[in-house]
Amino acid sequence: MAVADVLSRLGTQTKSLRIGSDLGLAFGVMALLVILVLPLPPFLLDCGLALSITASVLILMVGLFIVRPLDFTSFPTLLLISTLLRLSLNVATTRLVLSHGYEGPLAAGHVVAAFGGFLMGGDVLIGVIVFSILLVVNFMVITKGSGRIAEVAARFSLDAMPGKQMAIDSEMSSGLINDVEAKRRRRELEEESSFYGAMDGAAKFVRGDAIAGLIITVINIVGGLTIGVFRHGMVVGDAFATFTTLTVGDGLVSQIPALLVSTAAGIVVTKGGIEGTADKAIVRQLGASPQAMAVAAGAAALLATLPGLPALPFLTLAGLAGSGAWMRRRSQMDAAKAVAQGIKSAEVVEPPITQALQIDTLRLELGFGLLSLASGDGALLTQKIKVLRKTFAMEMGFILPPVRVQDNMELPANSYCFRIKELEAGKGDLRPGMLLAINPAGGFAEVEGERTTEPAFGLPAVWISEIKRQEAVLKGCTVVDLASVLITHLTELIRGNLDELLSYSETQKLLDGLPKEHQRLVAELIPSMITTGGLQRVLQGLLAERVSIRDLPAILEGVQEACGNGAKTIPAILAQVRIKLARQISMANTGPGGYIPALPLSSEWEAAFADSIVPQGDDRHLAIPPSKLREFVRSLKVAIDAIPDEHPVVVCSSLIRPHVRMVIARSRPTTVVLAQQEIHPKSRLRALGSI
Repeated sequence: MAVADVLSRLGTQTKSLRIGSDLGLAFGVMALLVILVLPLPPFLLDCGLALSITASVLILMVGLFIVRPLDFTSFPTLLLISTLLRLSLNVATTRLVLSHGYEGPLAAGHVVAAFGGFLMGGDVLIGVIVFSILLVVNFMVITKGSGRIAEVAARFSLDAMPGKQMAIDSEMSSGLINDVEAKRRRRELEEESSFYGAMDGAAKFVRGDAIAGLIITVINIVGGLTIGVFRHGMVVGDAFATFTTLTVGDGLVSQIPALLVSTAAGIVVTKGGIEGTADKAIVRQLGASPQAMAVAAGAAALLATLPGLPALPFLTLAGLAGSGAWMRRRSQMDAAKAVAQGIKSAEVVEPPITQALQIDTLRLELGFGLLSLASGDGALLTQKIKVLRKTFAMEMGFILPPVRVQDNMELPANSYCFRIKELEAGKGDLRPGMLLAINPAGGFAEVEGERTTEPAFGLPAVWISEIKRQEAVLKGCTVVDLASVLITHLTELIRGNLDELLSYSETQKLLDGLPKEHQRLVAELIPSMITTGGLQRVLQGLLAERVSIRDLPAILEGVQEACGNGAKTIPAILAQVRIKLARQISMANTGPGGYIPALPLSSEWEAAFADSIVPQGDDRHLAIPPSKLREFVRSLKVAIDAIPDEHPVVVCSSLIRPHVRMVIARSRPTTVVLAQQEIHPKSRLRALGSI
């Protein structure tokens, strides 16, 4: 039983060493490191050199046929491993050349001897010259060019990352893509940046490999001559021929794979803007212009007529280029004919000019210094905007339009601007890398920093560094990050303009989204009693006073009752709907003590407002003297300032409520005005004074 267990474990470990496994890769890398230290027999050296050449050809072919660079993200690792393989084989070959080179051309194996003899062609000097040219081509042209391309691609990729990340976040905030697609794009962008950064570093391995090959070549020739002449007593000419042949063969079997891998590196890093595989892209782009091919054919035909030049090659190329130009021209004419017949349209349809009239309902513009808030994986600002839209949907009963986030180079670097329907609604300045400390008790926080004003509520605040956060918290301050400052400001701006954000189409969506059991009510109400536009105005009237429209069935019932009682104007219908929502409105204005803090209007002001209402057709408007309005505003301020710890609700009769609300909204837009009928019978009411 114990033997079976041992055999089973041995089999499991053997399977884990298969090609493609992590242990197999670790074993291969360790084998390469061992080759650097231990001598290698000629047969194993031949196998290693064959593996190096074959792997280099494979890497080059994969680099040619990949569709995009990210399909070959393991390339930097392969560059390192292939470089280590060639250097290990170089060291093993050098060991055999220096120790057994005097025995003849086969001292370093058959592969080295075959490559050396093939390149030499029986002439040592010609072989050395050709090999030197190969070294120059690899080192000065291919390797240097590939390294430079990788460096530039890495720099451009990193510079473009913030803009690309912000574009992804903006599309997600606008609802054009979902969370899954945004995560996929962010991951792809991160992989692209990591890939080009790794390629920039991996290119240095290839360049170092070329330099090492040149140094090893010199060492083999000089060391071989020295050892052959002084240790083994060889004639200088024989020693030079033998060791040069072995050295050139060794350099050739290492430089050819290095040349292939360098070429593959250049192809991979230059594929950033090419669609499809390299072969298809080259053929498609070179053959795109029949005029260019026709000129090339004419040039080849002209060269064929010059004396001394072989006519056959040039005439053959002229024929091929001319045929390609004719075929391409014919295909273009067929395509144009198909367009004319309506079979195939190749015209580029210009976008309609009406697109220029489209506007963003909500837009946040950021200065250059604030772009980091909207970029990066899981950008905090984008996440907070998503939460904000969900919160408003739960609280107010309709989904906010998407918030488009974009940069604006005309803004100062640390400034931002909110726009509602292209019009500026609010703006402010932030300090990147800092926090905003606010004293809840009022006044500036007693923390060292830059004094400022909180943009949403106009409260005194202080910009502090991150290291001052704990100190500010211990002193009772509220510490807010930059994204939260932006979101708080955006929230208040939206609350103050909710009625403008509810469009006709959004109203129709709300009606269409009602459950089936309420659709009959909609059918009875619209359009026989009220139009969709009229219902939109009723909902906007509720939102203007921050009344949630989530209970849309109750609102529709209130509209139906109002229309059934003969109400024809929007204010009259709205008043009836508010009475229908009395429980909801009362609960929303109930304070922590469980009661509604009320400031009722005195009988004098009730009479003053009632006497100033002038009928004008079906509508009524307020005609009160300006001096009287100023007196009322002063009385309101005195009454509210007398109870600083409460958020009082002004209570008046239903007849004058809309007009009182209109007057108060100009000076105190957040102060709620309720009619007596809008207070639910079960709600507790506490009068804190009177106006």
